[in-house]
Order: sequence, then C-alpha cells, then structure tokens
Amino acid sequence: MVVLNKIYTRTGDQGTTALGSGERRLKSDLRIDAYGTVDETNSIVGMARLHLIEDDKLLDDVLSRIQNDLFDLGADLATPDTGEDLGYEPLRIIDAQVSALEKEIDRVNADLDPLRSFVLPGGTAASAHLHLARTVSRRAERLMVALQQEEPVSEASIKYINRLSDFFFVAARACNKRAQGDVLWVPGKNR
Repeated sequence: MVVLNKIYTRTGDQGTTALGSGERRLKSDLRIDAYGTVDETNSIVGMARLHLIEDDKLLDDVLSRIQNDLFDLGADLATPDTGEDLGYEPLRIIDAQVSALEKEIDRVNADLDPLRSFVLPGGTAASAHLHLARTVSRRAERLMVALQQEEPVSEASIKYINRLSDFFFVAARACNKRAQGDVLWVPGKNR
C-alpha cells in the first residue's frame, strides 16, 4: 500500500528523482521521460472521461481500468529490470492486460463503420480528448522503444502501449458515432 504523508520531500531539488529501485536519475533521463509521458496520457484519459455522455458507462468503465493499467505501466517503467533482488516483486505489465485491451478494441470497433478516409481529431469533446490521449500515448511508445535500445523494457509493456493508442482511436470514433460522426480528412480540400 502507498502512504504519502508529505507531498514535497526536497529530494528532487537538484534535478534528480528516485526510481523504484532507489537509484537516482536526472529528471531529463529517458526512462523518467517515458513514464512521465505515460502519466500525461493518464491525465488526458481523466479529461476524456469528464466529457463522456451518460450512455457511455461501459466506455467509462474501460477507461477507468486503463487509468489503473497506466499506473501499473508507470510502476513497471519506474523499476528497471536489472536482475538484482530488490527485496520485493516489482509490478509489471502482463500479457493478460494486453489481451484485455485487444478484446476491448475488437468490441468497440465491431460497431463502427469501415473507414474510407483518415480521421481528423475532433468531433465531440470526449473524442477530441481521446485523440489527444492517442497521440500522447504514441509519444510514450516512441520513448519506451528508444529506452528499450539502451536498457530493459518489457515486451508486454511495449505491446500494451501500442494497443492503447489503437483503443483510443476506436473509442474516439465510437464517441463521434453517437454524435455527428467522424471528422474526415478531405485531401487537398483547401487548395
């Protein structure tokens, strides 16, 4: 259980932060940037949930689970797998979380019309926020892949973040379907 009695500790005043292993790293470190971007994604999901309509209870439940998974992903990234005994079992993203996300993508996508054009971010407020979550999660994925070139990042966490942006895309389309429909790209429209 996490207990936070004091919010500021002053331990980061010199530009470093602690990983789950206790190791201190610069706040500009690629690993810190990766899990910080995962946290940013989570905040955007919270904003998207504020804009869901009452009929979106099922989608809200899924987004709630995703927010919890994003904290799991942040914990995974905050504790590099160095092979050392930490004295505890670090939290890791597992394949079951990836599979659950894939099932939700398939479920939501089954009710959507096939795409005949690229979709522009927009439409309803919920959809716009989900598109923002999609693009920020893609940035997190790029950072995680770059980090994976330098030090261990679990395959399940890379799969999860990759599927997550796909989920946000179909969820954004589902929100727009209930309203005015997708905002479609019209190539060369303003020439």
